[in-house]
Amino acid sequence: MNATHASWNRRHLLTWGGALLLANTVPARLLHAAEALRFNVDPFTLGIASGYPLPGSIVLWTRLAPNPKAPGGGIPANEVVPVTCELATDERMRNIVRTSQEYATAQYAHTIHYEPSDLEPGREYWYRFTAGGQRSAVGRTRTAPAGNANVERLKLAVASCQQYEHGYFLAYRHMLADDLDAVVHVGDYIYESSWGRNRIRRHETPTAISLDDYRARYALYRSDKDLQAAHARYPWLVTWDDHEVENDYAGDTSENDDPRDWFLARRAAAYQAYYEHMPLPRRALPFGAEMRLFTQRSFGPLLNLMMLDSRQYRTPLACTKPGTRSTGLVDCPEVGNPQRTKLGLAQEGWFEKELARSGAHWNLFAQGTLMAYANEGEGGKDAFRSDTWNGYQAARERMMNTIAATRARNPVVLGGDIHAFVVSNLHRTPQDRQSPILASELVATSISAEGSAQEGLDRMRRLNPNIVFANSAKRGYLRLDVSRERLQADLVGMDSVTDANAGASTYARYVVENGRPGPIAA
Repeated sequence: MNATHASWNRRHLLTWGGALLLANTVPARLLHAAEALRFNVDPFTLGIASGYPLPGSIVLWTRLAPNPKAPGGGIPANEVVPVTCELATDERMRNIVRTSQEYATAQYAHTIHYEPSDLEPGREYWYRFTAGGQRSAVGRTRTAPAGNANVERLKLAVASCQQYEHGYFLAYRHMLADDLDAVVHVGDYIYESSWGRNRIRRHETPTAISLDDYRARYALYRSDKDLQAAHARYPWLVTWDDHEVENDYAGDTSENDDPRDWFLARRAAAYQAYYEHMPLPRRALPFGAEMRLFTQRSFGPLLNLMMLDSRQYRTPLACTKPGTRSTGLVDCPEVGNPQRTKLGLAQEGWFEKELARSGAHWNLFAQGTLMAYANEGEGGKDAFRSDTWNGYQAARERMMNTIAATRARNPVVLGGDIHAFVVSNLHRTPQDRQSPILASELVATSISAEGSAQEGLDRMRRLNPNIVFANSAKRGYLRLDVSRERLQADLVGMDSVTDANAGASTYARYVVENGRPGPIAA
Protein backbone atom coordinates (compact mmCIF):
# COMPACT_ATOMS: atom_id res chain seq x y z
CA MET A 1 0.00 0.00 0.00
CA ASN A 2 1.20 3.49 -0.74
CA ALA A 3 2.48 5.11 2.43
CA THR A 4 0.27 8.16 1.80
CA HIS A 5 -2.80 5.98 2.42
CA ALA A 6 -1.82 3.76 5.31
CA SER A 7 1.12 2.47 7.25
CA TRP A 8 1.28 -0.98 8.78
CA ASN A 9 3.26 -2.44 11.66
CA ARG A 10 2.04 -5.99 12.18
CA ARG A 11 3.43 -9.29 13.27
CA HIS A 12 3.04 -12.20 10.94
CA LEU A 13 -0.60 -13.12 10.13
CA LEU A 14 -1.23 -16.74 9.26
CA THR A 15 -3.15 -17.06 5.98
CA TRP A 16 -5.11 -20.24 5.49
CA GLY A 17 -6.30 -19.40 1.98
CA GLY A 18 -10.03 -18.96 1.58
CA ALA A 19 -10.78 -20.42 5.02
CA LEU A 20 -10.00 -17.09 6.66
CA LEU A 21 -11.98 -15.12 4.15
CA LEU A 22 -15.32 -16.88 4.20
CA ALA A 23 -16.62 -14.60 6.94
CA ASN A 24 -16.02 -11.10 8.24
CA THR A 25 -14.72 -12.56 11.49
CA VAL A 26 -11.39 -14.33 11.89
CA PRO A 27 -10.98 -16.89 14.70
CA ALA A 28 -8.54 -15.63 17.30
CA ARG A 29 -6.47 -18.81 17.18
CA LEU A 30 -5.53 -18.02 13.59
CA LEU A 31 -3.98 -14.68 14.46
CA HIS A 32 -0.70 -13.70 15.95
CA ALA A 33 -1.16 -10.38 17.75
CA ALA A 34 -1.79 -7.56 15.31
CA GLU A 35 0.13 -4.51 16.48
CA ALA A 36 -0.08 -0.79 15.81
CA LEU A 37 -2.17 -0.83 12.65
CA ARG A 38 -2.47 2.75 11.44
CA PHE A 39 -4.21 4.45 8.54
CA ASN A 40 -2.73 7.82 7.70
CA VAL A 41 -5.96 8.93 6.01
CA ASP A 42 -9.66 8.31 6.58
CA PRO A 43 -10.57 4.75 5.49
CA PHE A 44 -14.34 5.44 5.84
CA THR A 45 -14.61 7.40 2.60
CA LEU A 46 -17.73 5.49 1.49
CA GLY A 47 -19.64 6.21 4.65
CA ILE A 48 -21.53 4.01 7.08
CA ALA A 49 -25.00 2.50 6.96
CA SER A 50 -27.59 0.40 8.73
CA GLY A 51 -30.45 -1.73 7.52
CA TYR A 52 -33.00 -4.52 7.88
CA PRO A 53 -34.28 -3.70 11.36
CA LEU A 54 -35.70 -6.41 13.60
CA PRO A 55 -37.05 -5.83 17.12
CA GLY A 56 -33.79 -7.13 18.59
CA SER A 57 -31.24 -6.58 15.85
CA ILE A 58 -30.01 -4.36 13.03
CA VAL A 59 -27.33 -4.64 10.34
CA LEU A 60 -24.43 -2.17 10.59
CA TRP A 61 -22.26 -1.66 7.49
CA THR A 62 -19.09 0.02 6.35
CA ARG A 63 -16.33 -0.49 3.80
CA LEU A 64 -12.70 0.40 4.37
CA ALA A 65 -11.46 2.31 1.32
CA PRO A 66 -8.72 4.87 2.05
CA ASN A 67 -8.35 5.34 -1.71
CA PRO A 68 -11.75 4.37 -3.18
CA LYS A 69 -10.65 4.84 -6.79
CA ALA A 70 -7.76 2.39 -6.43
CA PRO A 71 -8.15 -1.39 -6.85
CA GLY A 72 -9.24 -2.87 -3.54
CA GLY A 73 -9.99 0.59 -2.22
CA GLY A 74 -6.30 1.14 -1.60
CA ILE A 75 -5.82 -1.86 0.72
CA PRO A 76 -3.63 -4.80 -0.39
CA ALA A 77 -5.47 -8.02 -1.08
CA ASN A 78 -3.56 -9.97 1.59
CA GLU A 79 -4.54 -7.66 4.45
CA VAL A 80 -7.09 -8.68 7.09
CA VAL A 81 -8.08 -5.54 8.98
CA PRO A 82 -9.55 -5.58 12.51
CA VAL A 83 -12.53 -3.23 12.84
CA THR A 84 -14.13 -2.29 16.15
CA CYS A 85 -17.90 -1.83 15.96
CA GLU A 86 -19.67 0.08 18.72
CA LEU A 87 -23.36 0.62 19.40
CA ALA A 88 -24.64 3.13 21.95
CA THR A 89 -27.90 4.51 23.28
CA ASP A 90 -26.75 8.12 22.95
CA GLU A 91 -25.38 10.22 20.11
CA ARG A 92 -22.17 11.08 21.99
CA MET A 93 -21.43 7.35 22.31
CA ARG A 94 -21.05 7.55 26.08
CA ASN A 95 -23.34 4.65 26.91
CA ILE A 96 -21.96 1.91 24.66
CA VAL A 97 -24.07 -1.24 24.90
CA ARG A 98 -22.42 -3.43 22.25
CA THR A 99 -18.80 -3.71 21.16
CA SER A 100 -17.46 -6.25 18.69
CA GLN A 101 -14.23 -6.74 16.82
CA GLU A 102 -14.93 -7.81 13.24
CA TYR A 103 -12.44 -8.46 10.45
CA ALA A 104 -12.53 -6.86 7.02
CA THR A 105 -11.12 -9.05 4.26
CA ALA A 106 -10.35 -8.55 0.59
CA GLN A 107 -12.74 -11.33 -0.39
CA TYR A 108 -15.61 -8.97 0.36
CA ALA A 109 -13.86 -5.69 -0.49
CA HIS A 110 -12.97 -5.04 3.17
CA THR A 111 -16.62 -4.53 4.10
CA ILE A 112 -18.24 -5.15 7.47
CA HIS A 113 -21.77 -6.47 8.01
CA TYR A 114 -22.18 -6.52 11.78
CA GLU A 115 -25.47 -7.71 13.31
CA PRO A 116 -25.66 -6.98 17.05
CA SER A 117 -28.36 -8.96 18.85
CA ASP A 118 -30.55 -8.71 21.95
CA LEU A 119 -31.28 -5.03 21.39
CA GLU A 120 -34.32 -3.19 22.68
CA PRO A 121 -37.20 -3.03 20.19
CA GLY A 122 -38.43 0.23 18.73
CA ARG A 123 -35.64 2.49 19.95
CA GLU A 124 -32.90 4.64 18.51
CA TYR A 125 -29.27 3.61 18.62
CA TRP A 126 -26.06 5.27 17.46
CA TYR A 127 -23.05 3.46 16.04
CA ARG A 128 -19.50 3.92 14.76
CA PHE A 129 -16.51 1.96 13.53
CA THR A 130 -12.81 2.21 14.33
CA ALA A 131 -9.96 0.79 12.24
CA GLY A 132 -6.24 1.51 12.12
CA GLY A 133 -6.44 4.46 14.47
CA GLN A 134 -9.20 6.16 12.49
CA ARG A 135 -12.80 6.51 13.59
CA SER A 136 -15.89 6.82 11.42
CA ALA A 137 -18.65 9.36 11.79
CA VAL A 138 -21.49 8.42 14.13
CA GLY A 139 -24.59 6.98 12.51
CA ARG A 140 -28.14 6.76 13.81
CA THR A 141 -30.46 3.82 13.41
CA ARG A 142 -33.63 2.34 14.89
CA THR A 143 -34.75 -1.19 15.68
CA ALA A 144 -38.21 -2.37 14.60
CA PRO A 145 -41.06 -2.20 17.09
CA ALA A 146 -42.04 -5.36 18.92
CA GLY A 147 -44.76 -7.48 17.40
CA ASN A 148 -47.28 -6.43 20.03
CA ALA A 149 -46.21 -2.78 20.27
CA ASN A 150 -48.78 -0.01 20.03
CA VAL A 151 -47.43 1.62 16.87
CA GLU A 152 -49.55 4.61 15.88
CA ARG A 153 -47.50 5.91 12.96
CA LEU A 154 -44.65 5.01 10.63
CA LYS A 155 -42.87 7.07 7.99
CA LEU A 156 -41.01 5.56 5.03
CA ALA A 157 -39.33 6.91 1.92
CA VAL A 158 -39.31 5.00 -1.37
CA ALA A 159 -36.45 5.62 -3.80
CA SER A 160 -35.34 4.24 -7.18
CA CYS A 161 -33.19 4.86 -10.23
CA GLN A 162 -30.21 6.99 -9.22
CA GLN A 163 -28.09 7.66 -12.31
CA TYR A 164 -24.91 9.37 -11.10
CA GLU A 165 -24.25 11.09 -14.43
CA HIS A 166 -27.69 12.66 -14.73
CA GLY A 167 -27.73 14.72 -11.58
CA TYR A 168 -27.07 15.13 -7.89
CA PHE A 169 -28.75 12.85 -5.39
CA LEU A 170 -30.55 15.78 -3.77
CA ALA A 171 -33.59 13.73 -2.79
CA TYR A 172 -31.56 12.13 -0.03
CA ARG A 173 -30.66 15.54 1.40
CA HIS A 174 -34.34 16.41 1.61
CA MET A 175 -35.16 13.06 3.23
CA LEU A 176 -33.06 14.08 6.23
CA ALA A 177 -35.82 16.45 7.37
CA ASP A 178 -38.55 13.80 7.12
CA ASP A 179 -37.83 11.94 10.39
CA LEU A 180 -38.24 8.56 8.69
CA ASP A 181 -38.37 5.11 10.21
CA ALA A 182 -36.71 3.57 7.13
CA VAL A 183 -35.77 4.08 3.49
CA VAL A 184 -36.92 1.50 0.94
CA HIS A 185 -34.93 1.33 -2.31
CA VAL A 186 -36.68 -0.55 -5.12
CA GLY A 187 -33.91 -0.83 -7.69
CA ASP A 188 -31.29 0.69 -9.98
CA TYR A 189 -29.04 1.79 -7.13
CA ILE A 190 -26.27 2.01 -9.74
CA TYR A 191 -26.21 2.11 -13.52
CA GLU A 192 -23.76 -0.30 -15.06
CA SER A 193 -23.30 1.77 -18.24
CA SER A 194 -23.46 5.38 -19.38
CA TRP A 195 -26.41 6.90 -21.24
CA GLY A 196 -28.46 10.07 -21.41
CA ARG A 197 -28.49 13.45 -23.07
CA ASN A 198 -27.19 15.86 -20.45
CA ARG A 199 -24.62 14.23 -18.24
CA ILE A 200 -23.32 16.57 -15.55
CA ARG A 201 -21.05 13.98 -13.86
CA ARG A 202 -18.99 11.10 -15.25
CA HIS A 203 -18.77 7.43 -14.37
CA GLU A 204 -15.01 7.60 -15.05
CA THR A 205 -14.84 3.85 -15.80
CA PRO A 206 -16.24 1.72 -18.66
CA THR A 207 -19.36 -0.43 -18.53
CA ALA A 208 -19.18 -2.74 -15.51
CA ILE A 209 -18.42 -6.37 -16.39
CA SER A 210 -16.05 -7.75 -13.75
CA LEU A 211 -16.15 -7.73 -9.97
CA ASP A 212 -13.60 -4.92 -9.84
CA ASP A 213 -15.74 -2.94 -12.30
CA TYR A 214 -18.87 -3.21 -10.18
CA ARG A 215 -16.94 -2.43 -7.00
CA ALA A 216 -15.59 0.73 -8.63
CA ARG A 217 -19.09 1.76 -9.71
CA TYR A 218 -20.50 1.32 -6.21
CA ALA A 219 -17.56 3.20 -4.75
CA LEU A 220 -18.30 6.12 -7.07
CA TYR A 221 -22.00 6.21 -6.21
CA ARG A 222 -21.26 5.79 -2.51
CA SER A 223 -18.99 8.84 -2.68
CA ASP A 224 -22.08 11.06 -3.03
CA LYS A 225 -22.39 12.92 0.28
CA ASP A 226 -26.18 13.18 0.22
CA LEU A 227 -26.50 9.43 -0.30
CA GLN A 228 -24.02 8.85 2.53
CA ALA A 229 -25.99 11.11 4.84
CA ALA A 230 -29.28 9.26 4.25
CA HIS A 231 -27.58 5.91 4.84
CA ALA A 232 -26.03 7.18 8.08
CA ARG A 233 -29.33 8.56 9.41
CA TYR A 234 -31.90 5.86 8.56
CA PRO A 235 -32.01 2.07 8.28
CA TRP A 236 -32.49 0.90 4.70
CA LEU A 237 -34.15 -2.07 3.00
CA VAL A 238 -33.28 -2.73 -0.61
CA THR A 239 -34.17 -4.73 -3.66
CA TRP A 240 -32.76 -4.55 -7.15
CA ASP A 241 -34.04 -4.12 -10.66
CA ASP A 242 -31.90 -4.57 -13.77
CA HIS A 243 -29.09 -1.99 -13.81
CA GLU A 244 -27.38 -3.50 -10.80
CA VAL A 245 -26.32 -6.09 -13.40
CA GLU A 246 -27.38 -5.13 -16.94
CA ASN A 247 -30.26 -3.36 -18.64
CA ASP A 248 -33.34 -5.58 -19.12
CA TYR A 249 -31.68 -8.83 -18.08
CA ALA A 250 -34.13 -11.54 -17.05
CA GLY A 251 -32.98 -14.40 -14.85
CA ASP A 252 -30.04 -16.05 -16.62
CA THR A 253 -30.73 -14.31 -19.95
CA SER A 254 -28.84 -11.16 -20.82
CA GLU A 255 -30.01 -8.22 -22.89
CA ASN A 256 -27.62 -9.14 -25.70
CA ASP A 257 -28.22 -12.88 -25.48
CA ASP A 258 -24.68 -13.49 -24.25
CA PRO A 259 -23.57 -17.09 -23.62
CA ARG A 260 -25.29 -18.27 -20.45
CA ASP A 261 -22.13 -19.27 -18.55
CA TRP A 262 -20.45 -15.97 -19.38
CA PHE A 263 -23.47 -13.96 -18.31
CA LEU A 264 -23.89 -15.89 -15.06
CA ALA A 265 -20.25 -15.14 -14.22
CA ARG A 266 -21.01 -11.46 -14.77
CA ARG A 267 -24.17 -11.74 -12.68
CA ALA A 268 -22.17 -13.38 -9.89
CA ALA A 269 -19.74 -10.45 -9.90
CA ALA A 270 -22.61 -7.94 -9.82
CA TYR A 271 -24.43 -9.76 -7.03
CA GLN A 272 -21.32 -9.95 -4.89
CA ALA A 273 -20.63 -6.23 -5.31
CA TYR A 274 -24.26 -5.50 -4.43
CA TYR A 275 -23.99 -7.52 -1.23
CA GLU A 276 -20.69 -5.88 -0.38
CA HIS A 277 -22.08 -2.35 -0.63
CA MET A 278 -25.54 -2.73 0.94
CA PRO A 279 -26.42 -3.05 4.66
CA LEU A 280 -27.73 -6.56 4.00
CA PRO A 281 -27.95 -9.32 6.62
CA ARG A 282 -25.55 -12.22 6.35
CA ARG A 283 -28.39 -14.44 5.20
CA ALA A 284 -28.23 -12.57 1.87
CA LEU A 285 -24.61 -13.62 1.29
CA PRO A 286 -24.39 -14.65 -2.39
CA PHE A 287 -23.12 -17.99 -3.58
CA GLY A 288 -21.93 -17.58 -7.13
CA ALA A 289 -24.74 -16.21 -9.27
CA GLU A 290 -27.40 -16.93 -6.63
CA MET A 291 -28.45 -14.55 -3.88
CA ARG A 292 -31.41 -14.75 -1.51
CA LEU A 293 -32.70 -11.18 -1.53
CA PHE A 294 -36.44 -11.54 -0.96
CA THR A 295 -37.40 -11.19 2.68
CA GLN A 296 -39.89 -9.62 5.07
CA ARG A 297 -39.82 -7.16 7.95
CA SER A 298 -42.60 -6.25 10.38
CA PHE A 299 -43.03 -2.89 12.09
CA GLY A 300 -45.21 -3.95 14.97
CA PRO A 301 -48.79 -4.87 14.12
CA LEU A 302 -49.13 -1.76 11.95
CA LEU A 303 -47.10 -2.68 8.87
CA ASN A 304 -45.74 -5.74 7.10
CA LEU A 305 -43.12 -4.92 4.44
CA MET A 306 -42.22 -7.62 1.92
CA MET A 307 -39.11 -7.06 -0.21
CA LEU A 308 -39.55 -8.95 -3.48
CA ASP A 309 -36.95 -9.97 -6.07
CA SER A 310 -38.61 -9.54 -9.47
CA ARG A 311 -35.41 -9.93 -11.52
CA GLN A 312 -33.30 -12.96 -10.54
CA TYR A 313 -35.87 -15.72 -11.12
CA ARG A 314 -37.99 -14.34 -13.95
CA THR A 315 -38.70 -16.01 -17.28
CA PRO A 316 -36.94 -14.34 -20.25
CA LEU A 317 -38.73 -11.35 -21.77
CA ALA A 318 -41.60 -12.29 -24.04
CA CYS A 319 -41.67 -11.85 -27.82
CA THR A 320 -37.89 -11.64 -28.24
CA LYS A 321 -35.61 -13.33 -30.75
CA PRO A 322 -32.09 -14.77 -30.42
CA GLY A 323 -29.46 -12.05 -30.43
CA THR A 324 -31.43 -9.39 -28.60
CA ARG A 325 -33.60 -9.88 -25.53
CA SER A 326 -34.54 -6.28 -24.79
CA THR A 327 -37.88 -5.03 -26.04
CA GLY A 328 -40.33 -2.18 -25.75
CA LEU A 329 -44.00 -2.65 -26.66
CA VAL A 330 -44.89 -6.19 -27.73
CA ASP A 331 -47.90 -8.28 -28.65
CA CYS A 332 -47.63 -12.05 -28.89
CA PRO A 333 -49.37 -15.02 -27.24
CA GLU A 334 -46.31 -15.56 -25.04
CA VAL A 335 -47.19 -12.67 -22.71
CA GLY A 336 -50.18 -14.67 -21.48
CA ASN A 337 -48.41 -18.01 -21.13
CA PRO A 338 -49.39 -19.41 -17.69
CA GLN A 339 -45.92 -20.92 -17.26
CA ARG A 340 -44.24 -17.51 -17.24
CA THR A 341 -43.06 -16.22 -13.87
CA LYS A 342 -41.60 -12.97 -12.59
CA LEU A 343 -40.81 -14.05 -9.04
CA GLY A 344 -40.03 -17.73 -9.61
CA LEU A 345 -42.18 -20.51 -8.19
CA ALA A 346 -40.26 -20.75 -4.90
CA GLN A 347 -40.66 -17.04 -4.19
CA GLU A 348 -44.31 -17.17 -5.19
CA GLY A 349 -44.82 -19.94 -2.62
CA TRP A 350 -42.93 -17.97 0.01
CA PHE A 351 -45.04 -14.89 -0.76
CA GLU A 352 -48.27 -16.82 -0.27
CA LYS A 353 -47.09 -18.35 3.00
CA GLU A 354 -45.84 -15.07 4.47
CA LEU A 355 -48.92 -13.14 3.42
CA ALA A 356 -51.26 -15.78 4.84
CA ARG A 357 -49.66 -15.42 8.27
CA SER A 358 -49.51 -11.63 8.21
CA GLY A 359 -51.80 -10.03 10.73
CA ALA A 360 -50.56 -6.54 9.92
CA HIS A 361 -52.90 -3.65 9.40
CA TRP A 362 -51.05 -2.65 6.20
CA ASN A 363 -49.21 -4.98 3.81
CA LEU A 364 -46.66 -3.32 1.52
CA PHE A 365 -44.87 -5.11 -1.32
CA ALA A 366 -41.64 -3.49 -2.58
CA GLN A 367 -40.43 -4.60 -6.02
CA GLY A 368 -38.89 -3.19 -9.17
CA THR A 369 -41.37 -2.50 -11.97
CA LEU A 370 -44.86 -1.24 -12.83
CA MET A 371 -47.59 -3.73 -11.89
CA ALA A 372 -50.67 -1.88 -13.14
CA TYR A 373 -52.42 -3.27 -16.21
CA ALA A 374 -51.33 -1.10 -19.14
CA ASN A 375 -52.39 -1.98 -22.67
CA GLU A 376 -50.83 0.71 -24.85
CA GLY A 377 -52.16 -0.55 -28.15
CA GLU A 378 -54.69 1.48 -30.10
CA GLY A 379 -57.17 0.67 -32.84
CA GLY A 380 -58.10 -2.68 -31.35
CA LYS A 381 -54.49 -3.85 -31.09
CA ASP A 382 -52.66 -4.91 -27.95
CA ALA A 383 -49.26 -3.57 -26.94
CA PHE A 384 -47.55 -4.33 -23.64
CA ARG A 385 -44.21 -3.39 -22.11
CA SER A 386 -42.61 -6.77 -21.72
CA ASP A 387 -40.18 -5.84 -18.92
CA THR A 388 -43.02 -4.84 -16.56
CA TRP A 389 -45.68 -7.11 -15.06
CA ASN A 390 -47.60 -6.65 -18.32
CA GLY A 391 -45.13 -9.08 -19.88
CA TYR A 392 -45.87 -11.57 -17.11
CA GLN A 393 -49.65 -11.48 -17.01
CA ALA A 394 -50.26 -14.92 -15.53
CA ALA A 395 -47.74 -14.22 -12.76
CA ARG A 396 -49.58 -11.00 -11.92
CA GLU A 397 -52.90 -12.84 -11.84
CA ARG A 398 -51.41 -15.38 -9.44
CA MET A 399 -50.28 -12.55 -7.18
CA MET A 400 -53.76 -11.00 -7.23
CA ASN A 401 -55.23 -14.42 -6.46
CA THR A 402 -52.91 -14.80 -3.48
CA ILE A 403 -53.77 -11.35 -2.12
CA ALA A 404 -57.48 -12.14 -2.45
CA ALA A 405 -57.23 -15.66 -1.01
CA THR A 406 -55.20 -14.60 2.03
CA ARG A 407 -57.47 -11.60 2.68
CA ALA A 408 -54.41 -9.55 3.51
CA ARG A 409 -55.45 -6.17 4.85
CA ASN A 410 -54.71 -2.97 2.98
CA PRO A 411 -52.30 -4.26 0.27
CA VAL A 412 -50.13 -1.61 -1.40
CA VAL A 413 -47.56 -2.30 -4.13
CA LEU A 414 -44.43 -0.11 -4.29
CA GLY A 415 -42.39 0.16 -7.49
CA GLY A 416 -39.91 2.16 -9.54
CA ASP A 417 -38.07 1.72 -12.87
CA ILE A 418 -40.21 3.97 -15.05
CA HIS A 419 -38.60 7.32 -14.05
CA ALA A 420 -42.02 8.81 -13.32
CA PHE A 421 -44.53 9.03 -10.52
CA VAL A 422 -47.34 6.57 -11.22
CA VAL A 423 -50.39 5.93 -9.04
CA SER A 424 -52.80 3.13 -9.94
CA ASN A 425 -55.71 0.94 -8.97
CA LEU A 426 -54.95 -2.78 -9.08
CA HIS A 427 -58.05 -4.76 -9.99
CA ARG A 428 -58.90 -8.29 -8.88
CA THR A 429 -58.74 -9.29 -12.55
CA PRO A 430 -56.07 -6.93 -13.90
CA GLN A 431 -57.46 -6.55 -17.43
CA ASP A 432 -61.06 -6.17 -16.21
CA ARG A 433 -61.72 -2.70 -14.84
CA GLN A 434 -65.19 -3.80 -13.80
CA SER A 435 -63.72 -6.26 -11.31
CA PRO A 436 -63.19 -5.00 -7.74
CA ILE A 437 -60.17 -2.89 -6.88
CA LEU A 438 -57.98 -5.16 -4.79
CA ALA A 439 -54.89 -3.08 -4.03
CA SER A 440 -53.16 0.24 -4.64
CA GLU A 441 -49.91 0.90 -6.49
CA LEU A 442 -47.46 3.73 -5.79
CA VAL A 443 -44.45 4.09 -8.09
CA ALA A 444 -41.55 6.37 -7.18
CA THR A 445 -39.98 8.55 -9.83
CA SER A 446 -36.21 8.44 -10.30
CA ILE A 447 -33.77 9.99 -7.85
CA SER A 448 -31.83 11.46 -10.78
CA ALA A 449 -32.24 9.36 -13.97
CA GLU A 450 -33.77 11.25 -16.89
CA GLY A 451 -37.56 11.06 -16.99
CA SER A 452 -39.67 8.98 -19.35
CA ALA A 453 -41.37 10.73 -22.26
CA GLN A 454 -44.52 12.38 -20.93
CA GLU A 455 -46.32 11.83 -24.23
CA GLY A 456 -46.08 8.06 -23.75
CA LEU A 457 -47.29 8.31 -20.16
CA ASP A 458 -50.25 10.44 -21.22
CA ARG A 459 -51.22 7.84 -23.82
CA MET A 460 -50.85 5.03 -21.28
CA ARG A 461 -53.08 6.81 -18.80
CA ARG A 462 -55.70 7.71 -21.46
CA LEU A 463 -55.94 4.09 -22.58
CA ASN A 464 -55.90 2.66 -19.05
CA PRO A 465 -58.17 4.55 -16.61
CA ASN A 466 -56.98 2.30 -13.79
CA ILE A 467 -53.84 4.45 -13.88
CA VAL A 468 -54.92 7.61 -12.08
CA PHE A 469 -51.65 9.58 -12.21
CA ALA A 470 -48.52 9.34 -14.38
CA ASN A 471 -46.04 12.19 -14.60
CA SER A 472 -42.31 12.29 -15.36
CA ALA A 473 -41.66 16.00 -14.86
CA LYS A 474 -39.91 15.61 -11.53
CA ARG A 475 -37.09 13.62 -10.05
CA GLY A 476 -37.64 12.75 -6.41
CA TYR A 477 -39.09 10.13 -4.06
CA LEU A 478 -42.21 8.91 -2.30
CA ARG A 479 -42.78 9.83 1.32
CA LEU A 480 -45.25 7.51 3.06
CA ASP A 481 -46.96 8.41 6.32
CA VAL A 482 -48.79 5.36 7.64
CA SER A 483 -51.33 5.25 10.46
CA ARG A 484 -54.14 2.82 11.21
CA GLU A 485 -56.71 4.94 9.41
CA ARG A 486 -54.80 5.82 6.26
CA LEU A 487 -51.62 5.74 4.24
CA GLN A 488 -50.63 9.14 2.87
CA ALA A 489 -48.23 9.22 -0.09
CA ASP A 490 -46.48 12.49 -0.83
CA LEU A 491 -44.90 12.62 -4.28
CA VAL A 492 -41.87 14.75 -3.45
CA GLY A 493 -40.27 16.39 -6.48
CA MET A 494 -36.95 18.19 -6.77
CA ASP A 495 -36.90 21.66 -8.28
CA SER A 496 -33.79 20.48 -10.17
CA VAL A 497 -31.16 17.75 -9.93
CA THR A 498 -28.53 19.70 -11.85
CA ASP A 499 -28.48 22.53 -9.29
CA ALA A 500 -26.66 21.30 -6.19
CA ASN A 501 -28.68 23.67 -4.00
CA ALA A 502 -32.15 23.05 -5.42
CA GLY A 503 -35.22 22.82 -3.24
CA ALA A 504 -38.07 20.33 -3.19
CA SER A 505 -41.84 20.36 -2.79
CA THR A 506 -44.79 17.98 -2.67
CA TYR A 507 -45.79 17.60 -6.31
CA ALA A 508 -48.96 15.63 -5.59
CA ARG A 509 -50.52 13.73 -2.70
CA TYR A 510 -52.60 10.55 -2.61
CA VAL A 511 -54.28 8.75 0.26
CA VAL A 512 -55.27 5.11 0.71
CA GLU A 513 -57.92 4.78 3.37
CA ASN A 514 -58.08 1.86 5.77
CA GLY A 515 -60.33 -0.86 4.37
CA ARG A 516 -60.85 0.95 1.06
CA PRO A 517 -58.39 -0.15 -1.66
CA GLY A 518 -57.46 2.36 -4.30
CA PRO A 519 -55.62 5.71 -4.01
CA ILE A 520 -57.54 8.98 -3.70
CA ALA A 521 -56.14 12.40 -4.62
CA ALA A 522 -55.75 14.58 -1.54
